[in-house]
Amino acid sequence: MAAPKHADLKVQTDDQLAGALQELKREQFNLRFQAATGQLEKPGRVREVRRTIARIKTLQSARKPAQQEA
Repeated sequence: MAAPKHADLKVQTDDQLAGALQELKREQFNLRFQAATGQLEKPGRVREVRRTIARIKTLQSARKPAQQEA
C-alpha cells in the first residue's frame, strides 16, 4: 500500500481522516512489534507510516481553527 499524497488526504472528510489515523496507528504498533521480534520485512514502511500519520495530524490541526471560527 503506497502512502497517500497530501492532495488525496486533503479531500477526505474529518471522519475519514480519523479512521485512517486509527488504522495507521494500529499498523505502526504492528510494525514496531515485528521490528522488536526481528520479523520486519519492509523497514521503510515504518518511516512511511510515521510520516503519513504526521500528515493527517497536520491536516486535522489546520482544520480545527477554521471550524472554531465559523
